[in-house]
Amino acid sequence: MKNKKMMLVILVIVIIGLGSVVIPKLMKQQDTVKTDAVKIGILQYVTHPALDEIYAGIKQGLSDEGYSKAKLNFYNAQADQSKVTTMSGQLVDQKNNVLIGIATPSVQGLANATSDIPVIMGAVSDPVGAKLIKNVKKPEGNVTGVSDKFPVDKEVELIKALTPDAKKIGILYSSSEDNSKSQVAAFKKVAAEKGYDVSEYAVSSTNDITTTVNVALSKVDAIYVPVDNTIASAFPTVIELSNAAKKPVFPSVDTMVTQGGLAAVTINQHDLGVATGKMAAQVLKGKKVSELPVAFYNMTTPVVNRETAKTLGITIPEKFKEAAAVKK
Repeated sequence: MKNKKMMLVILVIVIIGLGSVVIPKLMKQQDTVKTDAVKIGILQYVTHPALDEIYAGIKQGLSDEGYSKAKLNFYNAQADQSKVTTMSGQLVDQKNNVLIGIATPSVQGLANATSDIPVIMGAVSDPVGAKLIKNVKKPEGNVTGVSDKFPVDKEVELIKALTPDAKKIGILYSSSEDNSKSQVAAFKKVAAEKGYDVSEYAVSSTNDITTTVNVALSKVDAIYVPVDNTIASAFPTVIELSNAAKKPVFPSVDTMVTQGGLAAVTINQHDLGVATGKMAAQVLKGKKVSELPVAFYNMTTPVVNRETAKTLGITIPEKFKEAAAVKK
């Protein structure tokens, strides 16, 4: 009798042991099959380090949530609005489970192409102004996501700290980007309150960059660039001209500071992408768009380019040497 009981105990232990090994493997296999079947459409507006960082972050965010095996259908419109329209339609036709737009024009293209497939915003500064969402707390359509609303008050403070003698600031932006227009209005308001004389310099395309920048540099002490995809794609030209004129450029993303901008209070684009990818994962796991309020990513860091400061003869205040991520 004792031997039978002992055998029964051993059998139970073996079964439990096998179960603890086999069941997780089966569950993992089922999960892999499930995520393998998921299709995610991603539309990036243009090739630029900042947007590339967002895309990398999106992939990490999806992977962190268990979607490393999902099929990513990635398109880049290369700042061509006709391609935005065409590619948006293609992504819809592919019947992706969720769509992700990187930058405002891409999200607008996707939102215009479908009212059924969930669309997740990545790096949209003003989703309401871009007519993508009416209620950011409870989206009523098929669009939600992550906004990178820029802290213009902090940027103005940074400009004052680094260039205390500057009186006139020119805002360089694209007249065709809705997200830029709202930032221009916000910056003008804050800067005017601080006593600055602010002028707008809008371009319709990158073809206007050289002429417009030269005109601005002849009239202002510094240039501010909002989160703007058109200017970002031609930023090396902006820096070349501004350095020759010995006048600083204050951009809005860290990658543009690395490219030669003097300084910015920036949002980490990779981390913003991670947050975007994770929100897309929530939709894939069953969350409704209306249950996902727009997330305003506002973790900022002041970044200063030391070499640019040297080129322009600008002394970096001690507090920024200690607090900022100072680029060499």
